[in-house]
Amino acid sequence: MARKPTPRSEFVLFNVYYEDGSQRSNRRVPADLLGGIDGDEPARALIEEQDREISAKSGLPPLTIARMVRVDDDVKQRDRDTRRASERRAGAR
Repeated sequence: MARKPTPRSEFVLFNVYYEDGSQRSNRRVPADLLGGIDGDEPARALIEEQDREISAKSGLPPLTIARMVRVDDDVKQRDRDTRRASERRAGAR
């Protein structure tokens, strides 16, 4: 007997880079929050709110976000950088 499909809530993952140089990977943001005119700006607001809650519980000041990158975009950029570096090394020989 077939199962009923379960409703899935989709998330978009972000790598968050802070001004002090630290990074937090795979921060989840509901996909329905994103898109539209504001783009990824609602994700920044949500993650900043989460950071404030975490800092209140830990007693440490919240970190300032330098930039946020979708995980998919970050992986693609890293792959491009690796490929270009390999091409430069191969061309230098």
